This record gives sequence, C-alpha cells and structure tokens, in this order.
Amino acid sequence: MGALDHLSNIFDCSGGSHHKYKNRKQLQTVEIKVKIDCEGCERKVRRSVEGMKGVTSIHIEPKQHKLTVTGYVEPHRVVSRVAHRTGKRVELWPYVPYDLVGHPYAQGVYDKKAPAGYVRYDQDPGSRHLERATSTEVRYTTAFSDENTGACAIM
Repeated sequence: MGALDHLSNIFDCSGGSHHKYKNRKQLQTVEIKVKIDCEGCERKVRRSVEGMKGVTSIHIEPKQHKLTVTGYVEPHRVVSRVAHRTGKRVELWPYVPYDLVGHPYAQGVYDKKAPAGYVRYDQDPGSRHLERATSTEVRYTTAFSDENTGACAIM
C-alpha cells in the first residue's frame, strides 16, 4: 500500500464505514445441467440468468443440456435462480472428461446419459466400488505371479 493510498484513507470524507477491503466475489465459471428441449426452453433459461448481478457471459449447449455462466457469482445462487425462474430440475454439471478419471467404468460412476467423452463425476470416496491397489499390494501380488521369473526362488 503506497503513501498516497494511506493518506487518501485517512482523509476520506465519504461518510461511509471505514472498511479497507470489501469481500469481493471471485470470477467463476458455473456449469449447470438443465433439460433444454426447444428454442423456447433455451430462451427461458437464458432470460432467467441474464438479469442476475455479476454475470458476464452465458453459453448454452442445448444438445448436451448444459448452461455455462461466467461471472462474479456463487454457484448455488445460480442453480436456485434457474430452478425458480424456469421450474425445471437443475443440478451442477455432474460430468468430467474421460481422461481425468482413474476407473471410468466403475459401477455407480458410469452413466449412459453422459455426453460423448465424459463420465459422471463421483466425489464421495465412500461410494467407490473399485479402488486402485497401493504400491505395497502390487508388489506382493506380482511376487507370486506366473510372469515373475524369480517366483520359483521364493517358493
């Protein structure tokens, strides 16, 4: 903070409260899954978000049923506003690219409704049905495999 900033804060005559820093919202990209059947639905979804404070851009992909909102907004507020204004079932975008998931075809994670190249994102570690083996487990299981030439020496 420079000397001029310090002096301007001391001699501030605005009469407001003396908050040095305001809590500013971060620029975010919020992806939402909402069913869009026709141009009317698309227009309704777009209008529900257009007037929202802090929104800088809106992008709609009707074939994927995806709404992308960029701006200084909070995700839960965008979801609740779209749900309230449109009357549709709305949720945060539940899919991630296929390359980012360790086991994309794990039971309970794979979704046939997912767009091409995406799989459902599963955040809950308790619901995993297929876990990766640790390095210690891999070492013990490969020690006694048929492919290990030194396995006979151990037995």
